[in-house]
Amino acid sequence: TIHMKLFTMIFLSLFVGKSCTGQTKNDLKTAVLEYTANTRGFYQKIQIQDQMVTVSKDRSGIDKPEAMKISDKDWKELVGYFETLNLDSLETLKAPTEKRFHDGAAIASLKVTYKDKTYQTAAFDHGNPPEAIKKLVDKINTFAKKNNDN
Repeated sequence: TIHMKLFTMIFLSLFVGKSCTGQTKNDLKTAVLEYTANTRGFYQKIQIQDQMVTVSKDRSGIDKPEAMKISDKDWKELVGYFETLNLDSLETLKAPTEKRFHDGAAIASLKVTYKDKTYQTAAFDHGNPPEAIKKLVDKINTFAKKNNDN
């Protein structure tokens, strides 16, 4: 019957459509991002969780920073970068520069906690992350600048 053919076509197009997307996207809403940069005289930790950001300048952790809400526009941008991130490859990313070895740059790293698993990059120069995470890290760092402006 015509109804059966129509049903079959709709079912198949839904099924094929789903399998084409293949890999499921990372969901930033259930992740915690932690970007840390430090030298002897400088420390900064930016933590992002559930559309909130905290920026800490206190290495000891005594000073409890206030969480600020991330704007919908900024959140959408972060979500886009995070969705395409290959979490399993984070620890193998190579740093493009090595200024941190000569005290020329702060030592930075990105840690992601997602679905009860922790993924972390090797150290890289603050301000010059590996290309695969550059957009995400640059965006994360804009929150530290905004925090300084307040």
